[in-house]
Amino acid sequence: MDSPRIHLVTGVLQRDGAVLLAASRYRNHAQPLWNLPGGRQRHGELLHDALRREFDEEASLAITIGELRYVAESYDPTDRTHFTNFAFAVESAHEPRLRAGDAHVIELAWVPCAELAQRLSVAVVREPLLANLQDRSRRYFAFTDAGITIEFSDSP
Repeated sequence: MDSPRIHLVTGVLQRDGAVLLAASRYRNHAQPLWNLPGGRQRHGELLHDALRREFDEEASLAITIGELRYVAESYDPTDRTHFTNFAFAVESAHEPRLRAGDAHVIELAWVPCAELAQRLSVAVVREPLLANLQDRSRRYFAFTDAGITIEFSDSP
């Protein structure tokens, strides 16, 4: 049997030396996890469309999508899921705001680049972002073990 494959898309929105992060709840984690805004690509949806939808859902932001910053893939041996995250540079002239009643994303924050390592607890999220911010030529990252299992709210 083939492993499930999940395509994720995230956006790197930078302003004044800070990056926009979103804190999300997952049913198998006691504390929210910080990540770049974004999420899962739906069947039949292009990555750019998924990223626009996710930024609207999570941060109430219309965005302009720029270059592909990096690709990071990981494997979760616990549930045998292969994840591929496509991170794009994005811009928006507006301020992010939470959607009322969103049970998944509970906080948005502009995090100074110097504080990202402390805020991002998950290596498969933290390491590619920090490396790419330091050296834009690094565009691919691979983790043979994701080091984390995520149970999405719509998972069985």
